[in-house]
Amino acid sequence: MRRIKLHTPQWLTRFNDWCAEHNLLSRLDRYIIGKFLGTYFFSIILIISIAVVFDINEHIDKMLSNNAPVSEIVNYYLNFIPYYSNLFSQLFVFISVIFFTTKLAENSEIIAMMSTGVSFPRLMRPYMISAGIICILTFVLGAYIIPRNNIQRVKFDNTYIKKVVNYTSNIELEVDTGVIAYMSRYENSVKTGYDFTLDKFVNKRLVSHLHAAIIQYDSLSETPCHWIIKNYQIRDLQGMREVITSGGRIDSVINMEPQDLLIVKGQQQTLTSPELRQYIARQKQRGFANIQQFEVEYWQRGASSFASFILTAIGLSLSARKRKNGMGISLGAGLVLSFAYIMFQTISSTFALNANMPPIIAVWIPNVVFIFIAIYCYRLAPK
Repeated sequence: MRRIKLHTPQWLTRFNDWCAEHNLLSRLDRYIIGKFLGTYFFSIILIISIAVVFDINEHIDKMLSNNAPVSEIVNYYLNFIPYYSNLFSQLFVFISVIFFTTKLAENSEIIAMMSTGVSFPRLMRPYMISAGIICILTFVLGAYIIPRNNIQRVKFDNTYIKKVVNYTSNIELEVDTGVIAYMSRYENSVKTGYDFTLDKFVNKRLVSHLHAAIIQYDSLSETPCHWIIKNYQIRDLQGMREVITSGGRIDSVINMEPQDLLIVKGQQQTLTSPELRQYIARQKQRGFANIQQFEVEYWQRGASSFASFILTAIGLSLSARKRKNGMGISLGAGLVLSFAYIMFQTISSTFALNANMPPIIAVWIPNVVFIFIAIYCYRLAPK
């Protein structure tokens, strides 16, 4: 059986040389870090390539039937690759650790390391350094870079693959202190709302009431939150008097945007972490209730990145022992645990969306559970 030889990337070779020159890492550390990161990126290339082929095979009929341009299909998969690579980074970490550590154990390299006085905690150090590099990389990508690319990916997905609902009804939100906006229907495709009212309250008393047949968002205006109000009537209540003003059109700046009115499927994936934090705070202030998926996305980015440390510790503990049956048992156990983690993560997120569990608790529950699993595996690991 022919063995696959993994080539160390040039940037990783330069990094190792730089560390050796400045005496930052020992040769053992550089060797394991190189093996870890090399296997990690190789597994991403291998698995994501297969995922792209399966995705094209599954969705090509919908793309062609909806007349998706070839350029947009190519752009979709250019954004598909980094998103799913980062999304399933925990799986790639686990597989990488078990795969190359089992090879080290089979070749008696770990036995040789420990025979020279290297303890298991010392052996774990380069693994944790590698996990830290992956943790920082995945968090920066997921929180700041990939959301920008997701804008086109989500738009393509909602347009050509999944026909999503592009309208909503009975919207009510607070656009300013004491100012309540309401629409009976909003259509996102034309950025237009119907049967619009805007009520202003002072000391819980209604002082102004605006009603309009149509309100349209001016996407071409340089002024943010610029709306065009058509066929309107304004009632100003001044004590016992009432002043009525009406007209065919009026331009107004109202502190609301189309994304505040209709949550498009996958919208939370297109916002960076600072934008998510601002969006959640603004929607809570307005009394908007359906923001659990945004909170789950915000907290899950940090929790998923941190999981690199936990899964690395479990993977090392499971595969450091030399076994007669080779890597089959270790790799099988690793795959079961990694898929269990992903499934557990999905279930706990569902609790936040449907059972009113605090999102920060829901997304961190899998990490807490697997920390105890990591401790148990560490105690069973060879010392």
